[in-house]
Amino acid sequence: MLAQLQTAALRGLDAFPVHVEVDVAFGLPVFAMVGLPDASVRESRDRVRAAIRNSGFDFPEHRITVNLAPADVRKAGASFDLPIALAILAAAGALPPPAPDSLAVVGELSLDGAVLPTRGVLPVAIGLRRRGIPALLLPEPNAAEASVVDALHVVPITSLTDAVARLRQPPAEWPRALSAAPGPHAPPPDLADVRGHSTARRALEIAAAGGHHLLLVGPPGSGKTLLARRMPGLLPPLGFDESLEVTAIHSVAGVLPPGRGLLVDRPFRAPHHTASDAALVGGGAQPRPGDITLAHHGVLFLDELPEFSRRALEALRQPLEDGVVHVARAAGTVTFPAAFTLVAAMNPCPCGYAGHAVRPCRCTPAAVARYHDRVSGPLRDRLDLTVEVLPVAIDTLTGTAPAEATAPVRRRVEDARARQRQRAASTGVPLNSRLPPATLRSTVRLDDDTAALLAAAAGRLGLSSRAVHRLLRVARTIADLDGSARVDTPHVLEALQFRGASARAET
Repeated sequence: MLAQLQTAALRGLDAFPVHVEVDVAFGLPVFAMVGLPDASVRESRDRVRAAIRNSGFDFPEHRITVNLAPADVRKAGASFDLPIALAILAAAGALPPPAPDSLAVVGELSLDGAVLPTRGVLPVAIGLRRRGIPALLLPEPNAAEASVVDALHVVPITSLTDAVARLRQPPAEWPRALSAAPGPHAPPPDLADVRGHSTARRALEIAAAGGHHLLLVGPPGSGKTLLARRMPGLLPPLGFDESLEVTAIHSVAGVLPPGRGLLVDRPFRAPHHTASDAALVGGGAQPRPGDITLAHHGVLFLDELPEFSRRALEALRQPLEDGVVHVARAAGTVTFPAAFTLVAAMNPCPCGYAGHAVRPCRCTPAAVARYHDRVSGPLRDRLDLTVEVLPVAIDTLTGTAPAEATAPVRRRVEDARARQRQRAASTGVPLNSRLPPATLRSTVRLDDDTAALLAAAAGRLGLSSRAVHRLLRVARTIADLDGSARVDTPHVLEALQFRGASARAET
């Protein structure tokens, strides 16, 4: 007897339909699986057999053929366990087969028949809604993320026995997962904790307002990490579409906590400097998102920047420009979103104390040069703001004078981003950091004196064309923070200050 069930598989961040076809025929007991399954799918034969028997059902001792269509696309993951088991039971006559296109099933099975959560359920649910599939049978821990999708009947189950009971009922009697409230909001660290560092605080505000990339350079313990971890709190709250995208990314990566609905906090990723290029940008035989994609719509913090491998750092160059990363494999190319704000931190020299007022630096000029050369010129060129973070005086640290908190700074950032969204009606670009050169020329019109000042500074600092464009984008953001429709000389001068700090840091 032949039975069919609908399920789905992942390709990057998108789901594509998979039809599970099971034929149970007379013959020697064989469990054959076709349709380009990888090792994780082929192993499901043993899990499915044990789960069926331990759930109290008879496993058919006949020739069983499982086909996963389309047969020319490789299938990976354990989410096929439950649909295969249900299709086998339907083909053996233990339950009525569901009507075609009426239901999709995903879930991993344990040997005792319990249904375990699986990754990528939210993209699967979105894909099913687009295809008009009305219902999704899935593990209970995944129900919260799937219930975000409207017009989809989400049926949570806990075991294979539970799933069989549901399929024996008419669809009208199936339980429905309640719509999940957004996940709990974790208050970010407050900027009021940062004493002193007025220039660095200003750079954080500019970076948050325009989505610009920031490099903090200073000795150990000067406050670079303290500053970086306050960056997400300065960013506006995620919109619904952004939350949906961020949640889908974390679901595909398998890092979404079970039972969580939409993620509402801006991502903050801080990979260790031993991370490989594949861990950073994504990869694998079946490509999965890396840290830059997990930081999408949020902040990627790279502490000890020169300690990352050269290969990993150079892999950042294209995503920093385009906001996406293309992972090419023999089976095809997968594109992951990577519109993050980079905050990087490094010491001024290998020992960390070059230019320190008290502690002497013992590094030779050659050692300092080698240390800075670990971060290539093209990568530095893509960092819009560079700030020297010097140690704060003890009386400032222990004083009682209050520092400006996160809330008023975030309000200024939100006002600046609102001005950018107004311009986006004509430019189509919501953030200044993404303005293409042609749009930048129409958005930033300098008077003759300011243009001459910029030309002289660019020649003196040896700025590339890319660096000049990025400087103008920063100046546009500074003008937005000031509420100015024009970019004037003070805005360009402040942007030059942060670009000049980059030149000083390299020397």
